[in-house]
Amino acid sequence: MKDIDSLASMYVCDSCCCGNTEKGHYEVPVNKLKIAWKKEELDKKVNLIISNCLGYCSLHNVTMLKNGSKKTWIGKLNSREHFEAVITWAHSVAEFGNKAKLPNILVPHLFLPSDI
Repeated sequence: MKDIDSLASMYVCDSCCCGNTEKGHYEVPVNKLKIAWKKEELDKKVNLIISNCLGYCSLHNVTMLKNGSKKTWIGKLNSREHFEAVITWAHSVAEFGNKAKLPNILVPHLFLPSDI
């Protein structure tokens, strides 16, 4: 088994803005993500980290994948399909590493922190 520090890590914000339905944002399905990671054994290849604020609150429901030195940021996740695609993406990362492709539904949600 890989050392935990060498695994890819998926950071999912669930803090002040992200998942805050009172602010009109889609709820972050934390339990669904945790269950999928465990049941589908993603936890052996991709760390799931439910995080406090990752910043970029204007893009609410922010997720960042850190795979080696590469960071991929997505925001404005506002549907069940978006979070299902995050799970699909984690499966792809577990199988293909840095060659994993982002699901098409998430491509419009990509952002670079330097552009914010």
